[in-house]
Amino acid sequence: MMSPRYWFRWIVEQATPRYVIRVQARRGDPFARLVGSADGLRDPYPYLEELRGRGRLVRSPIAWATADYELSRAILRDNRFGIFGAQGFEMPSAARRRIDAAPLPANPVQPPSMLVLDPPEHTRMRKSVSAAFTPRAIGRLRDRVESVTAELLEALPADGSADLIENYAAQVPIAIIAEMLGFPRESSAQFLQWGDAASPLLDFGISWRTWRHAATAMFDMDEYLDRHLAQLRKEPGDDILSSLVTAGDLDNEELKATASLLMGAGFETTVNLIGNGVVQLLAHPEQLARLRAEPELWPQAVEEVLRFDAPVQITARTALCDIEIAGVTLRKGSVVVTSLAGANRDPKMFENPDRFDITRPNAKDHLSFSSGIHTCLGASLARMEATYALRALFDRFPEMSLAGAPERRPLFTLHGYSRMPANLGKRATAAV
Repeated sequence: MMSPRYWFRWIVEQATPRYVIRVQARRGDPFARLVGSADGLRDPYPYLEELRGRGRLVRSPIAWATADYELSRAILRDNRFGIFGAQGFEMPSAARRRIDAAPLPANPVQPPSMLVLDPPEHTRMRKSVSAAFTPRAIGRLRDRVESVTAELLEALPADGSADLIENYAAQVPIAIIAEMLGFPRESSAQFLQWGDAASPLLDFGISWRTWRHAATAMFDMDEYLDRHLAQLRKEPGDDILSSLVTAGDLDNEELKATASLLMGAGFETTVNLIGNGVVQLLAHPEQLARLRAEPELWPQAVEEVLRFDAPVQITARTALCDIEIAGVTLRKGSVVVTSLAGANRDPKMFENPDRFDITRPNAKDHLSFSSGIHTCLGASLARMEATYALRALFDRFPEMSLAGAPERRPLFTLHGYSRMPANLGKRATAAV
């Protein structure tokens, strides 16, 4: 059981925003309705269009918000804006001291994670791991992605049924990122549990039960990482963490924050991308037929899935000084939520944006991997994994269909499915 000081931390960081969101949603605020209602979690796009209709930059009692493509991209690339996290909320010093007295272990959503750092700290930490995600490095992983995918497809029951999230979409990226970080393959199931528990921390306004479950998972993972890093110091391997340990550029907390971020980011975006892709292609059989006739379009199809149903829906920035943008003066400390999903459906940028079209010429201009210095480090890996995983799945099970409506994850930042029961149909005799 957690001590009362952690309950106070939840009250300040989560319960207070939760109350404000609910009140503002009842008052009709479009952003609050987007992030604070069950309908908004299931289908955010009508709420995003309502937000877009209010203007390019909309003032909410919670934060400024935009679904405008040009403005979102400009904010994400503007060094007058800094990254925003839960630690960015202004609060009395006494409250801050009480929160600091309830520390959480190194994790992806708090410093020293590069996800929530600005330069120069962000530059230093990103540089330390960027070599593992160059095009050449990703290219060397292609054979392993293909073999992992083949193993998973072979394990699915022929002419049977399966949960495509649990048994496939989640397994492809977790296997690859675990190997990249030097974790034993048998630890993948545990990391999936920890990741599922901790992912709500990317949202705000989560319940005490959810927050406590996430914090418990972080403490358990922290102990695991301490043991794993100690072992790598004795016997380094040929993996990212071993290289970071050997280089000695990051301290132990930075190593653990980086490991947890890479594990989470290497999994969450891709599992959502694969799951969203399955749903969209089954919902648009004419597009799937086009892919079967022209398999060279698969990379383009993945870009359109990323644009049409973004795996990561929002990100936020803080004004580091007074800024005039879109005819509005933002004071230093103002928070702007950029809707990546809304930007991807901006009709000024994408013609007929609500139409799923795998031949869309500018689909790759989406913002699903963000933009600027915080562009997703593993974007190329996610693209490659999803392209092969989706093509191989549909080639192996050409008669596949969903067995009822898939279940959405109850999150607004990470947009994907928690369950996807499917009737696989007959297995094709030849693999990709």
